[in-house]
Formats: sequence, structure tokens, C-alpha cells
Amino acid sequence: MFWKKNKIKSTVYKCSECGKVHSAWPALTFTSPYNYHILSEVEKFEMATLDSDFCEIHQRDRVDRFIRVSLTQKIIDTCDKLEYGLWVSLSEKSFLDYKENFNNPNHYTGYFGWLSSHIEEYENTSLIPCDVYIKSGNHRPEIFPHQDFDHPFVRDYYNGISEKDAKNRICKLQKP
Repeated sequence: MFWKKNKIKSTVYKCSECGKVHSAWPALTFTSPYNYHILSEVEKFEMATLDSDFCEIHQRDRVDRFIRVSLTQKIIDTCDKLEYGLWVSLSEKSFLDYKENFNNPNHYTGYFGWLSSHIEEYENTSLIPCDVYIKSGNHRPEIFPHQDFDHPFVRDYYNGISEKDAKNRICKLQKP
């Protein structure tokens, strides 16, 4: 991964996935919810299902259900925004409604969810309450953390982060 400023001051980076140089910032994506990530390989095989949009973990006394979502982070003093591909847990009713309507481009609704991704720059980002809104055209739902929840991630979401912090996050997540 490298950063370089060109004459028009746009940031470019070399993608660790494809090896190509891009001028737009990549989305910071998490391939699974944290709850899945911490399972052993045996537990993943025996208890869980995961694809690019849904995850279920079958515990002895419950089933944990997660969906892939997006979050847009404001960057202070720039027009840039940092995109995240995160996971949230939903209730059974909300999860089933979303899954049933997953391919319905006219399904508009909102759910309550809990952030279920571990963002390294923050202590314990799991279980931050969020509103989850379905977007038109089958785009991933967008989440909005509850503004009254006292957590540095929530404060940064509403106040923005510096361009330097955004670049550092991209560099950390894009390393092979």
C-alpha cells in the first residue's frame, strides 16, 4: 500500500486485492461480523453460515443473525467521505423481513440493529445501537449510530475525522 499526491491533490493507492492503482478511496470492508470472526474453524463449520450479505450463528440457546451494511464517515475540511462495509445484528423478525425482500428494489423500511464489526481504532465497537435503513435499488442498507450513545466512534461519526486519520485507516485495512 502506498499513498501519493498528484498535481490535483487527489489521493491514489495501490490495492492489495487486485494490485491496481486507484484514485478513489476504497471502502473499508469487513468480510464477516466480529462474532463470526472469533469462532474457531471448527465452530464456523459446525455452527455458522456466511455469505457476502448474511451470516447466522447457531448457538445452543439462540441464533445470532447479521446483515452486511454500509456507513459513510465524514472527513473534516474535505469533500471526501470514508465508506465502511460493516455488519449489524438484527432481531429474527427484522432479519427474516430483510432476507425475504432482499431482491425487492421497492422494499423500503428501517430496522434497529447492533453494530457487529470490530473497528481497530476504537475500543469495543460491537453493540453500538444503530438505525438500519434499506436503500432503493438493492444497495446495501445504511446505518446511523444512535447519536445519544456515548462512544468515541459515535462522536467521530457525527463530528467527522481528519483526512490523516482516514488515510491511516485505509492503509491499515488494505495491508495484505
